[in-house]
Amino acid sequence: MMFSEKLINWYLQNKRDLPWRETRDPYRIWLSEIILQQTRVNQGMPYYERFTERFPTIGDLAKAEESEVMKLWQGLGYYSRARNLHATAKTVTQTHKEIFPQSYDEIIKLKGIGQYTAAAIASFAFEEKVGVVDGNVFRVLSRYFGIYDDISVPATRKIFQELANDLVQNVSPSLFNQAIMDFGALQCVPKNPDCSICNLSDSCHAFRTGTVNELPVKTKKIKVTDRFFNYLVLEDLNGNTIVEQRIGKGIWQNLYQFPLIETEEYLSMDEIILLVSQKFPSLFSEITDVTKGEIVHKLSHQRLYIKFWKVKLNTVFERGITQEQLKEYAFPIVIWNFITSHYEK
Repeated sequence: MMFSEKLINWYLQNKRDLPWRETRDPYRIWLSEIILQQTRVNQGMPYYERFTERFPTIGDLAKAEESEVMKLWQGLGYYSRARNLHATAKTVTQTHKEIFPQSYDEIIKLKGIGQYTAAAIASFAFEEKVGVVDGNVFRVLSRYFGIYDDISVPATRKIFQELANDLVQNVSPSLFNQAIMDFGALQCVPKNPDCSICNLSDSCHAFRTGTVNELPVKTKKIKVTDRFFNYLVLEDLNGNTIVEQRIGKGIWQNLYQFPLIETEEYLSMDEIILLVSQKFPSLFSEITDVTKGEIVHKLSHQRLYIKFWKVKLNTVFERGITQEQLKEYAFPIVIWNFITSHYEK
């Protein structure tokens, strides 16, 4: 039996019951794929359900305010996904009259959609014979076929893409692509897979050669930058606070935060008092470290060391924000967690 057929047989017996597999609607398939980028299925499922309930069609999403989209996305991270999602919904609505493009070559032109996502949409919704290539697929194909090319090198993707395309030519592309992704997520996992129960092990290169834990080959390491964020939770005489919107490029673009002082290392109480007194001369009355233990927030290329400082000021903010109003803004999850724990006592 051929590899593709074996994989599909495994899938039909072991597939996960996921709502976006019950539809051919390209909007819902696209939405699920964007949510699941850098996100586990169990974490992404509630977001998918909230988005489809609030925005049943791509036209509904296009009409929404960006602030509402970002608020619904809060907690998923990689917020550029949400901004691109909203922008593409507008493009499809305005340029294509709410009809999602139906071919890989057209889909990949849309903002925020790369090779993998375009292949997923084209094959799942329209049965186009194009293979998907993501981390799971790299792992399964490299192990089964014995491919030792370094997957951190861009040119290697072409090797895997051509192989994936070949494998879907004589089977249903939607079925095969979902099968190989589930197989990588459930059976051919990154570390210590149970090859004794795998129906592909008898013809798997890695299993026969004892190289399961050596494949796929990936040599490039991500350089991680350390950053130190000091958030000033300002409080005026009425108990109100203020927030600011992050603008420009970088993490958390367009999300909200408390006023920020970024430093090169942790600050002592004396150091933060000096900085705050310089920032709010004659207004500053009291400062307290309200951080619950050490907060280290890890991103793909950055490690953030975060402190929250409650600063009381002898003034009244002209546009102060109440505790209830804070909940209406879209914050990075680390700040949102602080807000919910600090203000809901």
